[in-house]
Amino acid sequence: MSTIESRRFALLVASGVILFLSYQAWKKDFPDAPPPAATQAAAPATLATPVAPAEGDKLPSPPAALAAPTAATALPERVASEPKSQRVSVETDRYRVELSTLGGDIRRVELKGYPLAKALPDKNVDLLDDQPNRWFVVQSGLVTPTGPIASHTDSYTTAATSYRLADGADHIDVPLELQTSDGLRVRKVYRFSRGSYVIGLQHKLVNAGTTAVSASPYVQLWRTAFAVGEEPPFMKTFTGLGLYEKKTSGSYRFRKVAYDDLADEPVDLKQTGGWLAMLQHYFVVAVIPPADEAASFAGKPSTTRGFVGQYIGASQEIPAASEKNFDTRLYIGPKLQQSLAAIAPGLELTVDYGILTPLAEPLFWLLDWFHKLTKNWGLAIILLTFAVKLAMFKLSEAQYRGMAKMKKYAPRIQELKERYGDDRERMQKAMMEMYKKEKFNPLAGCWPILVQFPVFIALYWVLLESVELRQADFFLWLNDLSAPDPYFVLPVLFGISMWAQQKLSGQVMTDPMQQRVMSIMPVMLTAFFAFFPVGLVLYWLVSNLIGIAQQWYITRKLEKEGLSHR
Repeated sequence: MSTIESRRFALLVASGVILFLSYQAWKKDFPDAPPPAATQAAAPATLATPVAPAEGDKLPSPPAALAAPTAATALPERVASEPKSQRVSVETDRYRVELSTLGGDIRRVELKGYPLAKALPDKNVDLLDDQPNRWFVVQSGLVTPTGPIASHTDSYTTAATSYRLADGADHIDVPLELQTSDGLRVRKVYRFSRGSYVIGLQHKLVNAGTTAVSASPYVQLWRTAFAVGEEPPFMKTFTGLGLYEKKTSGSYRFRKVAYDDLADEPVDLKQTGGWLAMLQHYFVVAVIPPADEAASFAGKPSTTRGFVGQYIGASQEIPAASEKNFDTRLYIGPKLQQSLAAIAPGLELTVDYGILTPLAEPLFWLLDWFHKLTKNWGLAIILLTFAVKLAMFKLSEAQYRGMAKMKKYAPRIQELKERYGDDRERMQKAMMEMYKKEKFNPLAGCWPILVQFPVFIALYWVLLESVELRQADFFLWLNDLSAPDPYFVLPVLFGISMWAQQKLSGQVMTDPMQQRVMSIMPVMLTAFFAFFPVGLVLYWLVSNLIGIAQQWYITRKLEKEGLSHR
């Protein structure tokens, strides 16, 4: 590749970065319509409008397991002002939680150890909240084909209003009781475990009546579209519904639907297994039913406010004088990549790196491994950069060797052009013979850039999506690798390193326009990188510095061989 071609290619790569990020932002705002979900053979019944209990919406019929369901019935109306209820507080090593005796809802979940902002270290993220401007609650209950047994409109009783995970205890159970007028008793139990963001949810239905009862569990996630914590400037992250749906082939896939698309593309999924979640950048709230049971998943705008994601379990018969347990799990917490896969198949896919996932996942694994060695994510990024540059050293050497040979044989190439004139076919053939004879590849200079470009984009997604790097310290004022440098020091150093690389190359542009463009490139990219996360700018700065050292070393080596790319 000639000097001019190399410069043009570098300019194209820089333009590609800008176009890629613009494309990603556009796709966030205007995503493709998802393909229709496949209906399974043993499908639950079609879901009706999701429950919005503040206005007395309808609860859908449960899916058929033992018998076909009948039409859904309306839940009792709720008055405008919510009935008086008690709050039940729960504290563990991971959470501060507030439950409501009205419906046994989860009304508030504070994540310990995850500050809302770096400037507010004592204010943790409230992932769930029932404030009007931050509405996000989890509701659950039991429903029959003929009406609700225990819904989010019923008032439960509790033996205590405060629970705390005791030192040395593995878990704590929080029970809520409901007695109905027709001889049915419901015991709802939340189990919070030490060191875990998984919450067990069990509904025990005791049938003390004289006839059998069919019932199904349900859980719904109901929220408005507010931001949880800080969002990176100029970088739009995904907020919406996530599904692990079963395909006609029997395998599963992860699919996500933005909230704004639910009106036109409501979710109505019937299958065995899978899960439903609401995603917000670094955090996820998921409903994980038993993997071997038929289930219905739905998602659409609420009839009152916000959006609803809903799970309805299979219908089960409880004979008279017997009881039945309905078990479901909830995941409410950060998208920790090392633990999600063990909780439920496919849950790790909520950390979405897009089409570059096959490259981003090993990059994160290597980054995490370096972090375990250094205990510092910034140092881990530096070591990762060394590893990437070391892996590409031979390509870089081939790049400079190819450029040096192109310069050495430039007179012969010019001679061939003059000899064959407009006969491009003969000229190309003669040039290929020369390349083969002299044993060099004119395209070798492209490979390091071609390889590094997807690495750059993959690392961009790793830094953007990985909660592990959220608010991670590096040193001095660089106390958040997922946010831009507040003083723009790193972007300026990056620009200087890019300028130094250009000067070290010793190449002069003959085209005045190209020379002006390349001269302004360090300034343009410095301004562009000022809005990038510190971690990404750190990677690119260190990459440039290593590249300068490699360039100096390779140049000296080529000079000893009688070659020089300058």
